[in-house]
Amino acid sequence: MRMRWFLRSPIIKTSLLNLSPSISLRPHWARRTFTSSSRSSMAAIHNHSNSNSNSETGLARRFWIKFTRESIFAMYTPFVIALASGNLHIDSFHRYIAQDVHFLRAFAQAYELAEECADDDDAKLGICELRKAVLEELKMHNSLVQEWGLDLAKEHGINSATVKYTEFLLATASGKIEGLKGPGKLATPFEKTKIAAYTLGAMTPCMRLYAVLGKKFQELLDSNESTHPYNKWIDNYSSDGFQATTLQTEDLLDKLSVSLTGEELDVIEKLYYQAMKLEIDFFSAQPLFQPTIVPLTKGHKPAEDHLIVFSDFDLTCTVVDSSAILAEIAIVTAPKSDQNQPEDQIVRMLSSDLRNTWGFLSKQYTEEYEQCIESIMPSDRLNNFDYKELSMALEQLSKFENTANNRVIESGVLKGISLEDIKRAGERLILQDGCTNFFQSIVKNENLNSNVHVLSYCWCGDLIRSAFSSADLNELNVHANEFTYEGSVSTGEIVKKVESPIDKDVAIQRFGVILISGYAVIRVSAISWNFLKCFFDICVCSLLLITFFPLKSCQV
Repeated sequence: MRMRWFLRSPIIKTSLLNLSPSISLRPHWARRTFTSSSRSSMAAIHNHSNSNSNSETGLARRFWIKFTRESIFAMYTPFVIALASGNLHIDSFHRYIAQDVHFLRAFAQAYELAEECADDDDAKLGICELRKAVLEELKMHNSLVQEWGLDLAKEHGINSATVKYTEFLLATASGKIEGLKGPGKLATPFEKTKIAAYTLGAMTPCMRLYAVLGKKFQELLDSNESTHPYNKWIDNYSSDGFQATTLQTEDLLDKLSVSLTGEELDVIEKLYYQAMKLEIDFFSAQPLFQPTIVPLTKGHKPAEDHLIVFSDFDLTCTVVDSSAILAEIAIVTAPKSDQNQPEDQIVRMLSSDLRNTWGFLSKQYTEEYEQCIESIMPSDRLNNFDYKELSMALEQLSKFENTANNRVIESGVLKGISLEDIKRAGERLILQDGCTNFFQSIVKNENLNSNVHVLSYCWCGDLIRSAFSSADLNELNVHANEFTYEGSVSTGEIVKKVESPIDKDVAIQRFGVILISGYAVIRVSAISWNFLKCFFDICVCSLLLITFFPLKSCQV
């Protein structure tokens, strides 16, 4: 329990036991409302193409900027994370290459169809060059397949995600787009040119995504790195050649779209967005053979997936640390003199002695905590993540927390607190703005197939349960330390269950999350609750706010 949170400011002057429900301890933080952005019409963009910003930014670039949020899901799929880290199982990479071969063949065919539709010699030449680049990429894949001695036709059939993308791509290149005439019915060369533009619109997001991935992966490698098992793949997609091909694709899309109407640009936008979603599905469908921890996951399917949410409590759900609450309860309810103590109840410290003892314990905790953190922090910045060193540091922190908790127990400051007073304080505890609504949106949704677990260092689980119970959130599972009672009065002892980060990690693993497929996990701490609820409403989230453990495809 981290008492430092109430040390640096006076004990709460207004007793939580007497707080009016209308009184809020919530600080006046700036509030921002997060809503799903509606897609602006490309016709509007087209009609304002004479503005400086749009004249300087091509159509392809504007689309990429607009849908960057969607691209994050592809960048942080389990497969891509494992590939970047170099620990992707070779069988997974084999299967990916097998799917990508099918995909590239469709790409080459789509370019061929687009070239037939283009009416400009320069455009035809540009598309022809792009097709040749794809064929070169296929050669690289084929060389890998031969090196491995694989028979793709026999060993790896095409999966459903690849089928959906290739069928979408070839249908677009064939002019089979909703609301459009078939290619054989297009009367003029200009109408056929539109098909070439639509086809490039469906292909460009894939090219840009691979170019970005290649560059980002390359940045992760040391300048002298040559041992990465997928170095050849990274070199290919980070190369100047591939980056130039991507720009060529985007430039060609811009040129083919110059004469299109606003409605026709809307069609390209929809195709671009659909292609981006299909690319995400393509990466999400790649099988894994090891557990992988990633910050984002694919959309939740209640029929197949079980969602588990783990949340902290103190200063994540609450405005005030629970140790401050319990200190306030103890001081306010303690006898003012020895004459005020009933003979048949647990003997307690006087209120003045309690306040002094709390102050001393808090000061001692803060000083020793800072010393502990200073001792476990490395003197120099680490270039590489060191799991062993981190584990040793957390062990040291755990020992410190255990010692501090023992000191609190031995002091007797928690002795004699009424369970009724604890529950009353919990019921009137002010939670962070949006916290209650977020949890209700999960536990009250019968179709979500989810569980919520609150992991806290709080000394008293009853305080947490009463806080959520007052918000009609009895479904939440609370994992915290617990007071022991004689009747309904605390004895001052604590049943220690969750004292440190290691205890939280053990609690998470106790549910078998890391070992069971079909589970997705969210860890929540210090976040904007309104934004997090927005994620469940629109299935989009921020990398910095949520950590997922998607393990559905893992085999352990």
